Amino acid sequence: MDKKQIKKVINKNLKIAEKKGVEIKKVAIEKGGELEKIALKEIAKIQKEMDATSKKVQDYVKKNPHRAALISAGIGAALGTAAALLLTYSDNKGEKKRKK
Repeated sequence: MDKKQIKKVINKNLKIAEKKGVEIKKVAIEKGGELEKIALKEIAKIQKEMDATSKKVQDYVKKNPHRAALISAGIGAALGTAAALLLTYSDNKGEKKRKK
């Protein structure tokens, strides 16, 4: 094959690839729209569940304020301890590297 024939074949294949690319893009846009609709429905569903859970929590706190305060304090203490352990671990890890 000479250069002209090679260029001709390449150009022909490029045109074919461009057409297929356009087709793929159209399908992707269509499917993307469908996926967006599904995602929005799921978000609405989750939001309803979160609202219902929030209402239940509010009712529980109103009925049991002391118990709710103790639960909140316990969760805060646990998170504080976990954060302190993580910070201590990362500091100790850094010191080991410096000693070497």
